[in-house]
Amino acid sequence: MADIDPYEPELAYTESARVACDGAADISPALGHPRVWLQIDEKGYVDCGYCDKRFILKGGPADKRH
Repeated sequence: MADIDPYEPELAYTESARVACDGAADISPALGHPRVWLQIDEKGYVDCGYCDKRFILKGGPADKRH
């Protein structure tokens, strides 16, 4: 079993440069944070200021999946 780095941000890949984050994921929305809208810039990603979830634009400069 691989160790999980607690400091590694949760990653979400998206096809849209504008994303919404409420921190809920697969849990109850009551356990999340206020919904915020984020814009992915020329770096190819954006981090949520509440939960540190990182949204990566699919095919963008930060998408290092192969």
